[in-house]
Amino acid sequence: MEKINGAMLSAMILGAAAEVDNKKQPINELNVFPVPDGDTGTNMSLTLLAAAGDLSTHSYKTVGEAADAAARAMVRGARGNSGVITSLLFRGFAKALKGKEDMDGSLFAEAMSEGVRSAYKAVMKPAEGTILTVSRVSAEVAKSFAIENHDAEAVIQEMLSAARDALEKTIHQNPVLEKAGVVDAGGEGFCVILDAMLRTLRGETIARAGGEVAATNSQANFADFATEDIKFGYCTEFIVNMGGDEVGKSHEKLRAYLDSLGDSLVFVEDEDIIKIHVHTNDPGLAIQEGLKYGSLTKLKIDNMREQHTEKVIITGRLPVVPGARNIAAPEKHYGLVAVCAGAGLRAVFEDMGVDKVVEGGQTMNPSTEDILAAIDAVPAEVVFVLPNNKNIIMAAEQCISMSEKTVVVLPTKTVPQGVSAILSFDPDAEPNQNRDEMMNAAARVRTGQITYAARDSFFDDRKIKQGDYLSICESDLVGVTKSLPAALKRLAKELHKRPAEFVTVFYGADVDEAAALEAQDLFQKEFKDAEVTVIPGGQPVYYYLVSAE
Repeated sequence: MEKINGAMLSAMILGAAAEVDNKKQPINELNVFPVPDGDTGTNMSLTLLAAAGDLSTHSYKTVGEAADAAARAMVRGARGNSGVITSLLFRGFAKALKGKEDMDGSLFAEAMSEGVRSAYKAVMKPAEGTILTVSRVSAEVAKSFAIENHDAEAVIQEMLSAARDALEKTIHQNPVLEKAGVVDAGGEGFCVILDAMLRTLRGETIARAGGEVAATNSQANFADFATEDIKFGYCTEFIVNMGGDEVGKSHEKLRAYLDSLGDSLVFVEDEDIIKIHVHTNDPGLAIQEGLKYGSLTKLKIDNMREQHTEKVIITGRLPVVPGARNIAAPEKHYGLVAVCAGAGLRAVFEDMGVDKVVEGGQTMNPSTEDILAAIDAVPAEVVFVLPNNKNIIMAAEQCISMSEKTVVVLPTKTVPQGVSAILSFDPDAEPNQNRDEMMNAAARVRTGQITYAARDSFFDDRKIKQGDYLSICESDLVGVTKSLPAALKRLAKELHKRPAEFVTVFYGADVDEAAALEAQDLFQKEFKDAEVTVIPGGQPVYYYLVSAE
């Protein structure tokens, strides 16, 4: 097939979503670090299935429309680093296809290359031997091949062959992969995507093992709403770049004027800019008033009445998609969102003043949409987000550009870091000052964790058997034992290498209170002069999370 249209591209992405879901467990099993975080396949599957929900219920005639719909859904549904990178690959892919009716092999290769650029741009420290490597190398090969051959099927076949070759090389590009003798999990997932897209293009139907890809969102009848009932017709958004005397001032006069023009006002002041969103019948007046305070950027005006009419005429129904959001109007300057798993940990964060707690953590990463929904629900102008897990940071960072609020993501990698950061939060400080102080506090915490090995593996010259207890200090594996008390003792000694005044032990869902009190005694004997506290965290996966500071 020489060219791909919108319907075919939709089918190809649906096929990829189904096949990644079918193969998510083998992909998960390629995770070689012994901590049971084998969720690369799961995260990629959930990210693609977010797009499947839209593509399976809507018809898109052009590749530009289909790619845009898929990318938007993936960005919001992205989970974990692998899911976020997958969504970024498709976001760049969609950017290159904007306004295109169909595509040949040359355009497919260019779009994939744009996807690679988008993904690399978002990753602070790209590592070789990952999905980034496999996608980059294969896109380069496809682009060169497409110079002579524009056939879409031939180009995708060439790209898949190059991706598989690049995947095999990942085993030697990453020391951990080489020691374990496996290829990169994300790279494997990317190959599964390309393979499924090619097979679908050739006429094969790929269904999920659990059934056909079905819509994940309920639908409402859009025709139930009358166009004339829309009181303020223009969704108006822009940013004011302040200068001179305007910087640092409070602009209540501008806020009050915009509020008088319509409704749904979101007005966020942050250092030298003001972010504005308002529904009004006079967008020109809003813009003119904004110009009194500085130059304007990111200007966007949507005719909501026209959008409504178009939806009714074309589909008659409005899907409840991830983009349909309920944004709380600001009632205060600062808000806090934290991610954790376990009723006890949730209570700890809520007691410290966190507005919204997102359920998630190791092996259960929340999506970008989950985090964005929590941000939306916080009635604040500036929202601090604490992911508390390294695999959730990228998903949280995607919310920065998606939210009308000012979002500050603190790259906390553990729950103890998040707790310490919040204790340093100052409601009277500036956003940047708060960010610095909170991260400095997080850096002073040493985190210990006790978990188990989900599979046999080999790490740092240690042979690990499934079910072994693992003592982890920061990101280092410091002990492998057959006994939970022995694992705790090893962790206590490792944490005690640096003096601490306060030690907090959060015990998990699989630990009873009696065992937790024994753990408290053990840490008190090791940290004789420290205050040792035990708190029921209720977290899954980890028997104990320990904070020493």
